[in-house]
Amino acid sequence: MSVIEEILSYKYLTKEHLDGFDHYKYSARDTSPLSVYIMHPFWNWIVKVSDMYLHFFPRWLAPNLMTFLGFLCTALNFILLSYYDWNFYASSKMPNTTPVPAWVWLCTAINIFLAYTLDGIDGKQARRIGLSGPLGELFDHGLDSYTAVLIPTCLYSIFGRCIQYSVPPMRMYYKYNTGVLFLPWGYDLSMWGSTAMYLTTWWFGFEFWKRDLPFGIPFGIAIEALLHFSAFANLPMVVINVYNAYVHRTGKMRNFTEAVRPLWPVLVFMLLLLSWPILSPSNIIEKDPRALYMLSGTIFSNISCRLIVAQMSNTRCECFHWMTPLYVLCIAFGLWWPLFERFLLYFLLLVTTLAHWHYGASVVNQMCDHFDRICFSVKKRNEVQMKTKNVAYNGAKSPSN
Repeated sequence: MSVIEEILSYKYLTKEHLDGFDHYKYSARDTSPLSVYIMHPFWNWIVKVSDMYLHFFPRWLAPNLMTFLGFLCTALNFILLSYYDWNFYASSKMPNTTPVPAWVWLCTAINIFLAYTLDGIDGKQARRIGLSGPLGELFDHGLDSYTAVLIPTCLYSIFGRCIQYSVPPMRMYYKYNTGVLFLPWGYDLSMWGSTAMYLTTWWFGFEFWKRDLPFGIPFGIAIEALLHFSAFANLPMVVINVYNAYVHRTGKMRNFTEAVRPLWPVLVFMLLLLSWPILSPSNIIEKDPRALYMLSGTIFSNISCRLIVAQMSNTRCECFHWMTPLYVLCIAFGLWWPLFERFLLYFLLLVTTLAHWHYGASVVNQMCDHFDRICFSVKKRNEVQMKTKNVAYNGAKSPSN
């Protein structure tokens, strides 16, 4: 077997992981008032109507396919805004800049709402047809972790790199890296808020946001403060939940060393990726903020996926990410030789993206093998394989052959 074949066929999940998934039971509570009293009834109604009359989501539609389509809606927003506004100058009102076309903002509003709706319905579809399980949950959470960088990056294009009414790329970068790990009640509000902001920009233009609120606070600064508050407002609840888990012995009851083990790869990469733009001799964050945002989001998504696998399989998580030495070498080389800094940024982005896609595809494929599933189908693998063999066998015995 060649080196390339070995890489492509590499298995990330061990027998311990797969055995752990066999004993996994889904347990979650959604306490967001917007979600409980508005969105879940709306999603339940869609599923019920689909079952009885309109068939929005027929039973042959795989839940994982719905999850992936929702992710593609968000990815399409990112692709569109990357094409029309790569460096976030389109909404800056600076000379020689071209605003994003109005139809793009309408498209982004529709896409973000579709993504939110599909993300809320995929689990209901799985339970409706009896396909809920670890594969779907892992697939859902894994794509959500990737979406975490796409949504704030797209929203930044609404305000642009405007000195008076927005924030510079560095502050946007800090906001993302310090807030991406928290998913409070604000998730539902942020999805509704994002949809409303895109619709407002479509109808009134990006100039709508170039104004001051009462007390002379620019709109962009107010949104930044709201995002920070939303991100950190959940911290007290996190502390309370951890405390209750140990007091009532409902958690995994690990000691302090094991409990903080998942934080090490997160802290290491946060330190590396926050230090790089500060120390950058060529001011890399100003040269290409979008590439740096994507690099940061992709590596954090990979770390998150590995933590999700460890949590769901009840196995010990990794304390050291294998790409750490590569990041250290590339960043150090870029700081030492600024001429190659941007090249190294794109090199890391390419390698990290390919490695992350390979990890995701391999893990999903292993779980499909283990649970006898086809990722984007409601049928079982053995069932399809048996039908294929029967067709081939009957065809071979056909008189016409």
